[in-house]
Formats: sequence, C-alpha cells, structure tokens
Amino acid sequence: MFEKIEMMRMARALGAHASQRHLVVARNIANADTPGFKAADTASFADSYRTGLVPMRATDPRHLATPEWSPVTRQTVDETGVSPNGNSVSLEEEMLKAAEVKRSHDLSLGIYSSALDLMRTSIGRRT
Repeated sequence: MFEKIEMMRMARALGAHASQRHLVVARNIANADTPGFKAADTASFADSYRTGLVPMRATDPRHLATPEWSPVTRQTVDETGVSPNGNSVSLEEEMLKAAEVKRSHDLSLGIYSSALDLMRTSIGRRT
C-alpha cells in the first residue's frame, strides 16, 4: 500500500541508501590499516534515486536543459592521499561520511514518521 505513495517510497529509498552507505563506510574504517586497500563510497542519494526511478523530464517544451556549467552537472573527484603502504582510507573523511549517513537515516525516519502521522490524521485517527 505504501509503495504507491511517492513520499513513502522516497523515505524508504533514503533509508536503504543510508544503510548501504553505512556498510561501505564501516568497511573502509575496518580496513584503515590494510595495506593496499582502496577507500570506496556510494553514489549520492539524488543520483541513485533519479536513475533508479523514472528519469527527470521536461513537462513543457519551453523548459531549458541544465547547462554544463551548473553545479548540478559538475562532478567532483575526491583525491585523497595514499599512505606509503598503498592504503587510501582517511579516518577523518570516513568519520564525516558516518555523520552524513546518520543525518540521512534520521531524515528518512522523520519523513516516514511524519507521513504516517498525516495518514492517521487524514483517516480521523489521533496519534
């Protein structure tokens, strides 16, 4: 039932993305001293959600495409230093990523909870 409501689908996808990214960050931290280990990261939620569902489309022929110079189309590459043993994990960056993951997870729970409260209110039940 809830999978047909876009907001609920997005909140669930955000929670799943946070869970997947948490696994990647934890794996990076666990291998911080492993020689030759290369740090990994997942694609951003916006990119993964956009490609996983219906692609964005112009609803009017007068809409303009996103220009090449826009920050939306610009992709950045994180060049981190590699230690002498070939490991590219930076614990400081991984801890920042872990904080972002927690924020994303809390956001998904907040959206989901608010949506359930709205649905309960709409059918006349008090929370």
